[in-house]
Amino acid sequence: MKKYLPFRRSMRIIGEKRTALDTARSRITIVSALFVLGFIMVGVRVVDLTFIQGEMQEFSVATGSGHSRVKEDKDIPRGNITDRNGILLATSLRTASLYADPAIIANPKEAAQALVNILPTLSYGDLLQKLQRKARFIWIKRNLTPDEQFAVLSLGEPGFSFQSEWRRIYPQGPLAAHIVGFTDIDSNGIAGIERSFDGLLEDGASDLKLTLDIRVQHIVRRELERAIKDFNGIGGAATVVDLSDGEILAAVSYPDFDPNDIGAADDKSKFNRLTLGVYELGSVFKIFSSAALLETHGVPLSTGFDTREPLVRGRFTIRDYHPEKRVLSIPEVFMHSSNIGAAMMGEMVGTQNLKDFYEDLGLLSPLSLEIEEVGRPLVPEPWRDLSTLTASFGHGIAVSPLQMTVAAGSIVADGTLIRPTFIIPEGVTGAPKKQPEIRIISPQTAHRMRQMMRLVVTDGTGKNAAVSGYRVGGKTGTAEKPDARGRYDRKKQISSFIGFFPMDAPRYAVYVMVDEPKGTKASFGYATGGWVASPAVRKIIEGMAAVLAIPPMDLPTAQDLSAPLRKYVHDDKGAKHLASFGTD
Repeated sequence: MKKYLPFRRSMRIIGEKRTALDTARSRITIVSALFVLGFIMVGVRVVDLTFIQGEMQEFSVATGSGHSRVKEDKDIPRGNITDRNGILLATSLRTASLYADPAIIANPKEAAQALVNILPTLSYGDLLQKLQRKARFIWIKRNLTPDEQFAVLSLGEPGFSFQSEWRRIYPQGPLAAHIVGFTDIDSNGIAGIERSFDGLLEDGASDLKLTLDIRVQHIVRRELERAIKDFNGIGGAATVVDLSDGEILAAVSYPDFDPNDIGAADDKSKFNRLTLGVYELGSVFKIFSSAALLETHGVPLSTGFDTREPLVRGRFTIRDYHPEKRVLSIPEVFMHSSNIGAAMMGEMVGTQNLKDFYEDLGLLSPLSLEIEEVGRPLVPEPWRDLSTLTASFGHGIAVSPLQMTVAAGSIVADGTLIRPTFIIPEGVTGAPKKQPEIRIISPQTAHRMRQMMRLVVTDGTGKNAAVSGYRVGGKTGTAEKPDARGRYDRKKQISSFIGFFPMDAPRYAVYVMVDEPKGTKASFGYATGGWVASPAVRKIIEGMAAVLAIPPMDLPTAQDLSAPLRKYVHDDKGAKHLASFGTD
C-alpha cells in the first residue's frame, strides 16, 4: 500500500493546480466580461450623446409648455445687414445656450435655486418643475452671455450642459428697429428687412446693404423724439428721402424698441407708424389738389376763390381754421392753408379727375416697398362729390406718412413718379436697368408748386422751417383725428410738415409727423404743424447739411423762388395774421 502513496499525492497536487487554473480562467472571464460591458456602456453613451440627444435638441422645451422645432444649426451665420456706409445694423455672434439633463441632477431644488441666482430672469417654480421631470433634455436659457456661462460652469453641476448657437445682434439698438426688423430665438426673420429677406440672409451667402444712413437716422430720431416730448405727443414718424433715386436715408417710427430685447417691447412700440400706420394727414394734401388744378386747367395763379363764407354742400359745411374772409389767390389758398379754397379747387378739378390724379400718385393703393409692414390706404368708397371736397384738404382719406412723402416728392422734384427703396444693389454685373419714367405733372406745374412751397416758408405757416442758405420749401398740415364714431375731435390732432431742399433744385424730402401734440406756453397754446413739426424739420436739415457736407446756396434775395409770387399775396392782413402760425 505504501508504494501507491506518491502517486496519490501527485494526483492531488495535479487536481489542486487544475482547480486554481479553472478559478483563474473564471476570474479572467469575469474581468473580460466586465471590460466588454464597460465598453458597451461607453458606446451606448456615445450613441446617446451623438444621435439620440442630438435629435432631442431639435425638439426642445423652450418654454416648458410644449415642443418646438429648432432650426438645424448648419454652423453658418446669418448674413449681415449694414447701412449705406457699411455700418453694422444686424449681425450674428456665437453664444452658449444652457440645457439640462434632469436624470443626472441629484438635487433639483438646489440646482434650480443656484440657476435663479445667476439668471434672475428665470422663475424658480418653473425651473424646478422642469428639473424634476423624467426627460433627458430641457432647454434652460438660450444665448447666455460669457459671464453667465462662466457662472453656470462654476456650479460644477454635471446635469447642466451648453450648446453653441448663433445669436442675432443689433449693434444700433432701437435706432433703425422698425426697418431692420428682428428675428425669433431660432433666427427666423419676423419683421422688417429680416423678414422680407429671410431666405437670403438665412443662407449666410449674402449681406444686405440698406439705403439708410445711420448718421442721418440718428438726427431724425433725435429731433422727432424731442418734438414728441416737447409737445407731449403720443407718437410720431419721420423720414428723409433722396428724390434723385428714391433711396430712403432715414425712416423713424416712435416710440420704438430694442430688437436685442424684443420680449420687453409692447405692441405700440413695435407698430411701424411710418409705413404701416395710415392717417388723415390734413393740409399737406393741398399739395396734390393745387397741383391737380394747375395741371388739368392751367389756370393763372391770380385765380380767386371766395373764402368769405363757409362752403356749404347739402348738409355739410366746410370751414377754415382761421378764416381770412376774403377772396384768395391760388398762392394765398396754399400759404394760408384754406380748406374752403382747397375744396373749391377740388370741385373745379372734378371728382373723377381728382381721384385719377391721386391714383396716379399711388395714394389709393399700398405703397410698393421691400418690407411687408405696409398699410393699405383708407379711401372713400364710394367716392362721391363730397369726398372730392374733403380729400382736397386731406380729410376722408388716410395714407401712411412715407406714402405721402413719396407722392409729394413726385410733385416737387420734376413731376415724375418716385419709387422708394431700402436696398442698395450690390454684386450686380453691369448697370441695372432704369425703370421707365412715369410723368405725373409737367415740369412747368412742378416749378409752380416749388414756388408756392417756398412761399409757405418765407411768408406762410412754415416760417419755423427756414434754414439760412438752404432755401427750404414745404407745406404744413394739421388734421383733427376721427373718433370711433367717425366724428372729428378738435382736441386730438395730427400735426406735420413736409419740407424740401434746396428748393431751387429739390434733392431731399424731409417729413415729420407728431400724433396728438398739445400746445405749450412757448407755442402760445398752438399745436399745429407750423409750431410742432416745422422746427423739427429745420433742425434735421441743419444736421444733415453738416453730416453730408451739403454746401449752402449763396443767391441774391431777388432770385428767390417765392419772389415772383408775392404779387399775388395780400400783404396787409395776411402777413400780420400768419406771424402767429395759427393756421396749418
